[in-house]
Amino acid sequence: MKPTHLVLAFSLLSTAPAAAQQSVLTAEHLRASVARFNALDKEDVINLVPNAQAADWLAQQVPLFECPDSAIQETYYYRWWTFRKHLKQTPDGYVFTEFITPMKHAGMYNTISSALGHHLNEGRWLHDPQYTEQYTKFWLNVDSKKTKKLHGFSGWLEDAVYSMYLVNKNQAFVQEVLPALTADYRQWEAERKLPSGMFWQYDVKDAMEESISGGRKEQNVRPTINSYMYGNAKALAAMGKLTKNDTLTRKYAARAAQLRTDIQRTLWDPKTDFFKVQYAKGGLCEAREELGYIPWYFNLPTDKPQYAKQWAQLTDEGGFKAPWGITTAERRAPGFRTHGSGHGCEWDGAVWPYATTQTLKGLANLLTDYKHHDGMSAQIYYDELRKYALSHQKNGVPYLGEYQDEKTGEWLKGDNPRSSYYNHSGFADLVITGLVGLKPRPDNMVEVFPLVPAGQWDWFALDQVRYHGKTISVIWDKTGQKYGKGQGLRIFADGKEIARAKELKRVTAKLPG
Repeated sequence: MKPTHLVLAFSLLSTAPAAAQQSVLTAEHLRASVARFNALDKEDVINLVPNAQAADWLAQQVPLFECPDSAIQETYYYRWWTFRKHLKQTPDGYVFTEFITPMKHAGMYNTISSALGHHLNEGRWLHDPQYTEQYTKFWLNVDSKKTKKLHGFSGWLEDAVYSMYLVNKNQAFVQEVLPALTADYRQWEAERKLPSGMFWQYDVKDAMEESISGGRKEQNVRPTINSYMYGNAKALAAMGKLTKNDTLTRKYAARAAQLRTDIQRTLWDPKTDFFKVQYAKGGLCEAREELGYIPWYFNLPTDKPQYAKQWAQLTDEGGFKAPWGITTAERRAPGFRTHGSGHGCEWDGAVWPYATTQTLKGLANLLTDYKHHDGMSAQIYYDELRKYALSHQKNGVPYLGEYQDEKTGEWLKGDNPRSSYYNHSGFADLVITGLVGLKPRPDNMVEVFPLVPAGQWDWFALDQVRYHGKTISVIWDKTGQKYGKGQGLRIFADGKEIARAKELKRVTAKLPG
């Protein structure tokens, strides 16, 4: 670690706009939480920001959040605290690791690409965009010339880069990396595209090995990689429009449209109302798997009742509902938890935070962007997010690991150090964009669509959010007495109120010039 760089980062951030000082929340709760986490931590590995400086760094870098639910509140800060542990400074810029310990299958600086999309979607909310931007350029410019590990796993890099832009509006960065992103997409087409236009992948290369439908040598057509490539194509089309490259926009808009058609035609099983894996030999997997929800992560399914029916399985105990979270295969499946559970990386039913993140983001999209919900509600989103928050524990103390027993919550890697602080999922983004409902957009608008159920909370606040160069605050205060800013839902930009509503509902407002 080089302390001088950390000091420099703090000094640069001290030049934040004066409006940032007009805070609704203070960092007091964050600092108290960090003190508890530090006291429980052996700190065997130290990267850029040691525990002793974690509170100061996080107070400078992350949006502040407060709510009456202690599980969601504490997990929000715990996840930022663990995310910070994985930030490394290297000769090739900042990177984030997945495992806190060295891994044989990792590339340079212990980097692994499987959760890259999660890292960028979470990290885009850091106040300083250099961390995620340098990390992106590492994969595109450094890894591509040296270890070439980016395609070791499927991913939604292009989609994540555009999602970063929707928060920080750094058009110059998009312009810089766009050629490498289009080359990345073409490489995926060369490696995994079938004559049918669909993409195949091994389950291990989807970071979902030992699944019911797959195998480490099975070249199946999966909802995972095909949804990712749809999201990536849609993002490239949007970035083409942003950079006034009409040819690029038309090319990738057509690719996205064709993939959408092909996925719905090929991977949808009308007999079981679910998106499924198609075997290389033909036919769809007999069992439903959680990966069937990934299309909604990218708003891929057409807004029709037939597709919305799939979500009924989320709250069915024969489907994916379990005491400790959302299972990776339906519980009624004959092959559920039969692949040597606890000995490898089984995606045949155990709960994986990686997949939970994808499913909850898909559910948030369903509830805010679709008309057909098939019984899904803000209450279901809240309940599943809270269950996810409560799962962050081991032996009564905060913990984040690889995957869990769906009935007991036992972390199935046991005390293996590789499982600790496993940076393979997201949480803060689910709170910011889902629960609070700040929906990043390319125009000069702020949109808030909360998924806090009516009557659930009397108050909450998300504060110090850097968005489109402004500092955003979202406040819900039923009585007006908690924060002294008035009753109801209120949105502020640089300390100035720009929108309000009497109840928790979708609100939009133009950002001040």
